[in-house]
Amino acid sequence: MSARRDPAREPVKLGKTQRQHLVAKLIEAEPVANQAQLVDLLAAEGVVATQATVSRDLEDIGAIKVRVPGGESAYAIPALPKEQRAPEDHLRRVFGDWVVEVEHSANLVVVRTPPGSAHVVASALDRAGVPDVVGTVAGDDTILVIVDADVGGAEVAGRLSDLAGL
Repeated sequence: MSARRDPAREPVKLGKTQRQHLVAKLIEAEPVANQAQLVDLLAAEGVVATQATVSRDLEDIGAIKVRVPGGESAYAIPALPKEQRAPEDHLRRVFGDWVVEVEHSANLVVVRTPPGSAHVVASALDRAGVPDVVGTVAGDDTILVIVDADVGGAEVAGRLSDLAGL
C-alpha cells in the first residue's frame, strides 16, 4: 500500500484496474467492514471513488463478507483464482477454522459453519478438487456437498470430518 497522500493535494481518479488493485490491498491490510469505510480508505489514499463504484469493484474482484473473530464481518478476497487448485493444507486450515459439524445421507454430505461462513468453506472445497466430490451448494451457514453415488456420503463425510478435526 502506498504511503498516505497529502490531503491538500489534488484527488486522483485511478483507472478501474489500478483502483481494484488498491481495493484488494486495502482489504488485505486491515479489516474493512463496509463499503463506506472502503470509500474513506480510498480517499485517505487520495483516490476518488463513489460507494457504487466500490460496490462494483468488490464484485469484480470477488470480495466476500466473512465473519472475523469477535463476530464482526469484514471483506475478504479468496486466496486463489477459480482455475487454481487449493492445496490440502489450505483446505485443512479452512475446515479447521470454520466447520462445526458434518453429517451425511446417501450420497450427500451436509457441512455446517458459523453464520456467514459457508461460502468460504464451499469455495475452498470446490477449488481443492477433493476426490469423489461432484460439487457444492452453499447457503449462509450450511453447505450441501454432492458426492459420487458409487462412493457414498459416509466415506466423504468421514474425510471432511477429519479435515475439520471433528
